[in-house]
Amino acid sequence: MSIETQTSIKKVVLAYSGGLDTSAIIPWLKETYDNCEIIAFCADVGQGAEELEGLHEKAIESGASECYIVDLKEELVADYIYPTIATGAIYEGTYLLGTSMARPIIAKAQVEVARKVGADAVCHGCTGKGNDQVRFEGCFAALAPDLKVIAPWREWSMVSREDLLDYLAERNIETTASATKIYSRDANAWHISHEGGELEDPWNEPSKEVWTMTVAPEDAPNTPEYVALNIENGRVTHVDGVALSPYAALMQLNELAAAHGVGRIDITENRLVGMKSRGCYETPGGTVMFAGLRAIEELVLDKTSREWREQVGAQMAHLVYDGRWFTPLCNSLIAASEALAGLVNGEVVVKLYKGQASVVKKRSPNSLYSEEFATFGDDNVYDQKDAEGFIRLYSLSSRIRALNSK
Repeated sequence: MSIETQTSIKKVVLAYSGGLDTSAIIPWLKETYDNCEIIAFCADVGQGAEELEGLHEKAIESGASECYIVDLKEELVADYIYPTIATGAIYEGTYLLGTSMARPIIAKAQVEVARKVGADAVCHGCTGKGNDQVRFEGCFAALAPDLKVIAPWREWSMVSREDLLDYLAERNIETTASATKIYSRDANAWHISHEGGELEDPWNEPSKEVWTMTVAPEDAPNTPEYVALNIENGRVTHVDGVALSPYAALMQLNELAAAHGVGRIDITENRLVGMKSRGCYETPGGTVMFAGLRAIEELVLDKTSREWREQVGAQMAHLVYDGRWFTPLCNSLIAASEALAGLVNGEVVVKLYKGQASVVKKRSPNSLYSEEFATFGDDNVYDQKDAEGFIRLYSLSSRIRALNSK
């Protein structure tokens, strides 16, 4: 970025967490961009009250003129998580997209604050190695292409935690961070992710210190627990018969499932920027929700509809992971999913036991399952002789090809 561009920036909205990176970014921005005004912005996406405690004061002490903390928890679950899981989106077979789903709503809220305060730039603390820089900047491009984007990790000369700690110490800015931090974590209402430490070697089993949200499956209760879900239009609306908002339902399921060690995964994924990275994720309530939705789908979707939903889910997983939420393709995939979700109504009972969430009961008013047709016993509704003609037509091309080869 040129000196002319730097000096033209008067007000910046920074995505602020209060961690080491963003604590250093505030003074760095003021020094680098001709003493510009810094507005700190923090999205409350359910990362926990302890993460938000004292955040406003810390931002001001670091040099920000104001700190906006925006409550996005209900909107995140209702408008981003629920539509995504209705598509069946799972990245590379296991990852339930916890970090990815939160990025577009955070970026949107950051842009809204920037418009409110009349900022001419937005700033994030994402590294040049990660996916989040693409997710945030892709959203900025779609929502506010006129705003300049500042990415300090791609501009400053600091390369380590020690560099950042020295930088803050030189300016007498207090921080609770230390050079011995082991893991990089990201939490929201849906999940918590863990990277770094021993996880950087895929030959190392994650230690107990990695996991923070769920009980180890081997330490979980020896007695299973059952939880009932009501599902309407592909959304969980009731937990154990109690009507709950999307966020409240997720919180209830997080608590129940975490106690049984449900929702842990350990994966090596393909980042958007080309490298592989290893992460451990805990998604207890989300794992239960996914199990419930898929169980109702098994009852209500015919073969070709389910095949289509699986294609939509695969497309949606990459779209969300790659940060392309505010695109026509996203709108199209959600619309396709919603056309099928109108059938996904019913009740399930999920068994929680030793790290597993297993659906043991399911029913739906839209069920295509018929015991009369499926039974191995005597029935009066299915003439097995009809299968002969069906098989002859179904295999006709194979028969013709075989005859032609003689």
